Amino acid sequence: MLSYNFNWSVIWTEPYGGWMLQGIWTTISLGFISWCIALTLGIIIGTMRITPWKPIRFLATAYTEFFRDIPLLVQLFFWYFAAPSILPGFIERFLYRELPNFEFWVVVVGLSLYTSSRVAEQVRAGMQSIPTDQYYAALSTGFTHLQTYRYIIIPLAVRIMIPPLTTECLTVFKNTSLAMTVGVLETTFMSQQIEAYTFRGIEATTAASLAYMVITLMVVLIMGLIEKRLAVPGLITRRR
Repeated sequence: MLSYNFNWSVIWTEPYGGWMLQGIWTTISLGFISWCIALTLGIIIGTMRITPWKPIRFLATAYTEFFRDIPLLVQLFFWYFAAPSILPGFIERFLYRELPNFEFWVVVVGLSLYTSSRVAEQVRAGMQSIPTDQYYAALSTGFTHLQTYRYIIIPLAVRIMIPPLTTECLTVFKNTSLAMTVGVLETTFMSQQIEAYTFRGIEATTAASLAYMVITLMVVLIMGLIEKRLAVPGLITRRR
């Protein structure tokens, strides 16, 4: 280790620099698409978990517990290796042979479903933190149950949930590193590829670590700005 000669220029020397940039872009794309889907599903499932109708609550609870309790890596393997094989033959052929970038979309599906189950729990907790008086006050003004959730409960709950949702958003971008297990050329995969070609594992791994750090710091900054923008006087907010 003491005789190791560092060569940081390998990170930006072609073609390795291009590989790393391609991996970073894939990581950002995976994280962004998966987060948008997971947030949407999470809000829907989390809202279903606190509705007064038992069948809907049961379905939402089953969804949450199923996808939350199975490790993400196992889910990725299922969606990549098993799921297409149990579908009709023409669908399997389309997925494996005709769908462009099939591995990318497998990770989007797996990561979105897994994260949405975690987001749903944050949404449920946030909504249950809203006093029931708010709910009944909205109903007394003539709002329907749907309108009450849409215009009163969900907007207030989202403001409270932004800090824990920030953590979930960070987790999405970090979990994209598991995509390399099904052949997606993201940041971690590219760093290993650079190491295999150059035998510069320290430099490649350090570059990947710094890339993840920059991405997550940008997420924290953006979510902090959103939290500040949506802050409601009287609710718990992060002090600036």
